[in-house]
Amino acid sequence: MTIHSAGSLAAFLKDRRTRLDPASFGFSGRRRTPGLRREEVAQRANISPTWYTWLEQGRGGAPSADVLNRIAKGLLLTEAEREHLFMLGLGRPPEVRYIGADGVSPRLQRLLDTLDASPALIKTATWDVVAWNRAAEVVLTDYGALPAGQRNILRFMFRSPTTRAKQHDWENLARFVVGAFRADAARAGAVSEVTQLVDELCSVSPEFAALWGENDVLSHGDGTKRLKHPELGDIELEYSAFAVDGRPDLSMIVYNPLDDKVAGRIRDLARRPKPQKPDDHPAP
Repeated sequence: MTIHSAGSLAAFLKDRRTRLDPASFGFSGRRRTPGLRREEVAQRANISPTWYTWLEQGRGGAPSADVLNRIAKGLLLTEAEREHLFMLGLGRPPEVRYIGADGVSPRLQRLLDTLDASPALIKTATWDVVAWNRAAEVVLTDYGALPAGQRNILRFMFRSPTTRAKQHDWENLARFVVGAFRADAARAGAVSEVTQLVDELCSVSPEFAALWGENDVLSHGDGTKRLKHPELGDIELEYSAFAVDGRPDLSMIVYNPLDDKVAGRIRDLARRPKPQKPDDHPAP
């Protein structure tokens, strides 16, 4: 660690330490300066108070990744702050660790909802769909009608006859999906998290098992998707995939219709009232 980075790390640690409220951590007593004391941070991080003091003084050598992770936890750093801590301390970002998601922020959902003619969804690195818009419901799948555990794109591809029947070239699409899924899971550090899903699909789909065994790795950037839709007929959509800033486990996919008439018909379908489920009716 250079003198410059050691000084920057020291300043960053001190700044974050002084922002914390001692009372919220159960620390009491009169204080001449704001925030936690150095020994309190060391206690929370389970490291030597002397070692932590040296880091805040810009000396003591480069800390290990384990020490930085302990300090990040002790200081309640966000993922962005943790990454910055590693860049200052070791000159590299931390190893990827997968953080699953059950949903998205209201702001991100509102963004999806503005795309009234473009089916759009947000998926995790394990390809679970966690957010979508109304256009996606009427063109792709009514995700909201399914239990959360069943909103997985690979399960649709290899376990749903309806999904398979809507594809113009299922074989090539399936090959692409498996290769892109493998790349996404590895990139997000979610290899162990997908083991159960992979084992399940290998046991029920010989086609998936064969494709998984080929070990292809593909990029899911942009392209064209053709669908056989029961109401729209044969339609063609351009798609683009976008990373969600600060969330390596999430990506957004937007499908744009190539034909203005198709776009208008998607809007019309999306404006129709949703069919009521039996439990949607008010109690008598």
